[in-house]
Amino acid sequence: MSIHHPIISVTGSSGAGTTSVRRIFEQIFRREEVLAAYIEGDAYHRYDRAEMKRVMSEEASRGNHHYSHFGPDSNLFEELEETFRSYSQTGTGKYRHYIHDDKEAAEYGGAPGTFTAWEPIPTPTDLLFYEGLHGAVASGNIDVARYADLKIGVVPVINLEWIQKIHRDRSHRGYSTEAVTDTILRRMPDYVNYICPQFTHTDINFQRVPTVDTSNPFIARWIPTADESIVVIRFKSPRGIDFPYLLSMIEGSWMSRANSIVIPGGKLDIAMQLILTPMILNLVEKKRRAA
Repeated sequence: MSIHHPIISVTGSSGAGTTSVRRIFEQIFRREEVLAAYIEGDAYHRYDRAEMKRVMSEEASRGNHHYSHFGPDSNLFEELEETFRSYSQTGTGKYRHYIHDDKEAAEYGGAPGTFTAWEPIPTPTDLLFYEGLHGAVASGNIDVARYADLKIGVVPVINLEWIQKIHRDRSHRGYSTEAVTDTILRRMPDYVNYICPQFTHTDINFQRVPTVDTSNPFIARWIPTADESIVVIRFKSPRGIDFPYLLSMIEGSWMSRANSIVIPGGKLDIAMQLILTPMILNLVEKKRRAA
């Protein structure tokens, strides 16, 4: 953690909705004139798309059918931790982009499924913003979580997370339901060991819970809408959180525990704006005072 160079980390599984949360942060940064450097978790995968397919095939031939993007062997945890450490100390570090599709290929000048070259994080910036799978990972000698000043978990209940992933991979990547199901099953051990434990380190978790039947996510025809959901917001430490103010500002909200507030799904955007804006401004104000 660093007063001079704060880091905000948004972490969640594939299909959790971290990209949507990133857009809310971008709105806050733009409105409050906060200059953020952005890094993505995909950029710290160990292999590009073709290499990952080859390595997965080799692992499967050895009897390992659970090799996935969620585990340490397929990610550069050391480099990610070093980026966090370096930024927290100096305000810079190395990063790159993973090129997802043709649109990004045109932007970055590379083929989809590959990485750009490593380059320094631009300076100066007010803070570093991370969005990806491992923004609060702590495993063995690796402890990324200790460097982040504000850690946000995006954690839908698992059936909803699977529905979102299935629909995204089918509509945007052309995968079959069976192929996505195989991916989910392959990732399960790493999901349990490396994704779930992060949410004990996060400062705030946003968990969307559908209020419609999602018993079998593998045959669901559509993703439950925001109006068909509630969101449980859990604060690791409720100290300093003005719950009466939030309850008065978010219609239909209520408290389920001393550190948790429940809101209608359609109120997530305003809730995040109300909760996160003062936290972001506090980090930036501390930085500017220290400078």
